[in-house]
Amino acid sequence: MGLDLGTQSVRAVVADSSGEVAGVASHPLRGHRDGGRHEQDPELWWQATASACLEALSGVDPEAIGAVACDSTSGTIVVLGSDGRPVTPGLMYDDARAGVQAERANLAGEDLWFSLGYKMGSSWGLPKLLWVLGHSDPLPDGATVAHQADIVNRRLIGAAVATDSSHALKSGYDLLHDRWPHDVLDALEIPAAMLPEVVRPGRVLGKVCALGAQATGLAPGTPVVAGMTDGCAAQISAGTLEPGSWNSTLGTTLVLKGVTRELVRDPAGVVYSHRSPTGDWLPGGASSVGAGVLSERFPERDLRELDARAQEREPATTVAYPLTATGERFPFRAERAEGFELGSGRDEADSYAALLQGVAFVERLCFDYIDRLGAPVQGPVRLTGGATRSRYWCQLRADVLQREVIVAQQSEPAFGMAILASVLERPLGAAAQRMVRLGEEIEPRADHAERLVAPYCRLVDELERRGWLDGELASYSRARARL
Repeated sequence: MGLDLGTQSVRAVVADSSGEVAGVASHPLRGHRDGGRHEQDPELWWQATASACLEALSGVDPEAIGAVACDSTSGTIVVLGSDGRPVTPGLMYDDARAGVQAERANLAGEDLWFSLGYKMGSSWGLPKLLWVLGHSDPLPDGATVAHQADIVNRRLIGAAVATDSSHALKSGYDLLHDRWPHDVLDALEIPAAMLPEVVRPGRVLGKVCALGAQATGLAPGTPVVAGMTDGCAAQISAGTLEPGSWNSTLGTTLVLKGVTRELVRDPAGVVYSHRSPTGDWLPGGASSVGAGVLSERFPERDLRELDARAQEREPATTVAYPLTATGERFPFRAERAEGFELGSGRDEADSYAALLQGVAFVERLCFDYIDRLGAPVQGPVRLTGGATRSRYWCQLRADVLQREVIVAQQSEPAFGMAILASVLERPLGAAAQRMVRLGEEIEPRADHAERLVAPYCRLVDELERRGWLDGELASYSRARARL
């Protein structure tokens, strides 16, 4: 079983060793947004997980589940008391209140972060922890920091659990040396006792306890395996595990991740690298554009009907930069960036088409950024995430990228965690080879690709004009688009 703790729901997937899905369910989540603040109640994470598990297991023998693994949003943290109960809300992955604290963290750990190839952003876990320490009442003795997946794992097992190195990355964990950098954390006055034990993804954390089994329907004694962040989980679901390959997950937001043998270092700190259970590096980044803008602009609409109408609008009259919230993280960092549209759409279909195209343009710009860093980007590109349900959007993305894309049949992070859970039986690469099923290969349409170059360059121009996009990258992207 794989569990995915997302922004809007918890999803559970049960799959067998050949990749056949035997059960799937989801349960909604809700949170609170106010400007840069984005919080959720950690108790709801557990309640939604329990409900999704019960439904996914409704036609499955619980004794047949060999293991369970959980992913969650990257950079989401919560502080626990000594009894394991949350004493703060969950500060979500895109909560942006910790800008000052990010600057402080970057100054204290400048050399270390440079060696690891990134800089801390305001949405990262370590700056958020500094914000909590500076803006909360005194925390109780024995308080510890936890990540979103840790809350679920703890409830499943019924005891304190280690966190995985994938979730711990944005909390300051040193992936090069597999340790907490206590010299940096001491300088930031973060008590060592607040930091959890860290293990590599794929390690067994413990076994489902009686209470966890009662709530979820899992069998007592089922192994609980350390997971990864949602972007890494989606990467596994696509079988993107070979150096040079790339996975683009388009859900509420856009996450791009690849595989390299060597660590990719980004002086600007926009791209950062997780570590695969295989030992390879997983460079990538998360943008704040994505399909979330569609649910905001076109609530309760039949998007398939809008897709059909949008196909006639290439290019759309307007050029859109469809941010889902204030602030951008990739392919540039701009804490105060806001979405915009250049011009006015002729009608509803035109405005909708502009949003689809805008997300695809930012995806292209992300690849331009990574290519400029020198990372290999010419390998296969696999698409995952909820947006793959739109055949037209997948085609549009191939056209804008001017390269073939492959749609994974099981494109969701929860399926990736089901694959990771199976590492108790065989190595991750072998598990993915058996379980991942690839769908349609989509070639770019030359005539469509050509007509989308001009609006892409117009978006690049505007991002540069607003001071968000570096001029050298803008020039590089325009030249690369016109090759």
